[in-house]
Amino acid sequence: MAAAALDALQRALREFPAAARELSVPLDVPYLDEPPTPLHFYRDWVCPNRPCIIRNALKHWSALQKWSLPYLRATVGSTEVSVAVTPDGYADAVRGDRFVMPAERRLPLSYVLDVLEGQAQHPGVLYVQKQCSNLPTELPQLLSDLEPHVPWASEALGKMPDAVNFWLGEAAAVTSLHKDHYENLYCVVSGEKYFLLHPPSDRPFIPYELYTPATYQLTAEGTFKMVDEEAMEKVPWIPLDPLAPDLTQYPSYSQAQALRCTVRAGELLYLPSLWFHHVQQSHGCIAVNFWYDMEYDLKYSYFQLLDSLTKAAVLD
Repeated sequence: MAAAALDALQRALREFPAAARELSVPLDVPYLDEPPTPLHFYRDWVCPNRPCIIRNALKHWSALQKWSLPYLRATVGSTEVSVAVTPDGYADAVRGDRFVMPAERRLPLSYVLDVLEGQAQHPGVLYVQKQCSNLPTELPQLLSDLEPHVPWASEALGKMPDAVNFWLGEAAAVTSLHKDHYENLYCVVSGEKYFLLHPPSDRPFIPYELYTPATYQLTAEGTFKMVDEEAMEKVPWIPLDPLAPDLTQYPSYSQAQALRCTVRAGELLYLPSLWFHHVQQSHGCIAVNFWYDMEYDLKYSYFQLLDSLTKAAVLD
């Protein structure tokens, strides 16, 4: 009896993503040629939890014309910023049996730019990706070049953003597959970002495991070592690299269907809450994103149920 019930649960979970995809997940990320009205944004994209790329949403930002590496050097070059440093470009990612966080350095932005332009060497891969509203807290001189929020989104969501983040890094800097509890408006100012997306409904095919947290430390010799964070609880994270998935270890992932998109300079990606995303970028890409806390409504409850059932069923 128990075995039959488990079989039925596993079968339902395997069938669910395809049914959800047929009803509500686009084959490709759609483009809008102009920003939607608050009503249309909420009705057509936020409520159905669907991503889109919006053109011409940032054209009034002077940052689009101004922000280049020379401009950053002239405007904020002497400012110290928090920089994630990793041996291979992967910050907050599974490495072996550890969930490893980056070493963090306070460096003048001009030095980061020197490394990006090949004028200086630094061990590992550098990525300005502090989050926690690092744009207003660390680089307030740049705020006049853009809006403090996205007005039509703020009106639609009924709130202001929780964080406004600045991103700048090398092409080798990669964001591993994960999800956030935020409505994310990701604005590319210069260069390109490459997103691989999975809808929340693909959760049955996406593996999670618990890992001991660790942090990279950069030694005086310029090598990296992992140091365990003893006081922290184990971290649930996705061990799979969607660019080269180990289907022997995680065969169910072969049934997931990723959406891929390129967000170019001047474009804004609406990345809905709870969507899984893996991110790469062109070298020296400059971006800003706005995080709006999601509504913890029925959508959130449905995802929590799906997550719990997936853990109980152990598909792989």
